[in-house]
Amino acid sequence: MRRSPTLLLTWFLLAPAAFCQGGPPDTQVTQALLNEVRQLRNDLHITAITMQRVQIVMARLQAQAQMVSRATQRLDEVRNRCSTTQQDEKRLTVLIEQNEPRLLSTQDPIEKKRMEDAIAQIKANLAQVSTQEQNCRQQEGEAEIALRAEQVKMDGFQDQLDKLDKTLASLSGQ
Repeated sequence: MRRSPTLLLTWFLLAPAAFCQGGPPDTQVTQALLNEVRQLRNDLHITAITMQRVQIVMARLQAQAQMVSRATQRLDEVRNRCSTTQQDEKRLTVLIEQNEPRLLSTQDPIEKKRMEDAIAQIKANLAQVSTQEQNCRQQEGEAEIALRAEQVKMDGFQDQLDKLDKTLASLSGQ
């Protein structure tokens, strides 16, 4: 009978070892699955952050597109004003050129005085229009600079979107 307790004791000591031998493959599979889940979780986290950045850059790009549109509209308005001012300047110059020969050919002193006053008024208007045109050209230059600056900002946002697109493409390629 002495053999029975020894056998029983041996069985209790070896049985857990036998069960443990089946465990390592399960532990390795479990560990591999846990690593895969962690990697997927990390990838989802990175993708979520990247998508948020894309949304932010898209909102900024949209706002910048509106800024570029406003700057373009302002430049167009200034150019139209400059064109009108330039046309006014040409029209007044033509009026002076037409009236000066008439002034020289007029013999009537009253008519001559009236034409001299008219030419003087036209020249005063011409000087004013010339000043307006110079100011207009300056404003046109400033509007062009502002438009270029807004376009550069927009290009920067487009570059950011390109980088984010490449990041997303590299993540999807993994």
